[in-house]
Amino acid sequence: MPTKSRFKRLLSQLHRDERGGVSLETILIIGAIALPILIWTIKFGWPKIRNYFDRGLQNLENNTNNATNGNN
Repeated sequence: MPTKSRFKRLLSQLHRDERGGVSLETILIIGAIALPILIWTIKFGWPKIRNYFDRGLQNLENNTNNATNGNN
């Protein structure tokens, strides 16, 4: 069972290696801040944002139709 001992040794080395710990902690903190903001935006903010862009697209379409039909 040499592969099992190699795997155990690899896991042991990986566990002792602390390189990248600060980067990982930073990513976790950013995620902890960004996730609630994202959830709030999707749940409450997105309908308002969608309505805003829908109105803008409707206005654009109406103005385009008026321009192509010669209406001012």
